[in-house]
Amino acid sequence: MTNEKKIKFEELANSRVNKAIKLLRLISNLANKSHYSYSQNEADKIVNALSSEVKNIKEKFNSKNSRETKEFKL
Repeated sequence: MTNEKKIKFEELANSRVNKAIKLLRLISNLANKSHYSYSQNEADKIVNALSSEVKNIKEKFNSKNSRETKEFKL
C-alpha cells in the first residue's frame, strides 16, 4: 500500500468510525423507556440489524470486498 493510500485510509477510518460511534450512542438513547415506547420485538430488530452489519464489516475486512448493502426498516 502506498503511503498516500495509507494516510487516506487512516483519515477516513478515524472520521467514519467516530461518526458511527456517535450514531450508535444516539441509537442507544432510544432504549430510554421514560422517553420512548417500543416492543421487545422492535428492540430485537434494531440490535439484530446492527449486529448483522458489524458481522458484514468483519467479513469485508477478512475477504474480498462486497458491494451488497441492506437498508434497515422496522
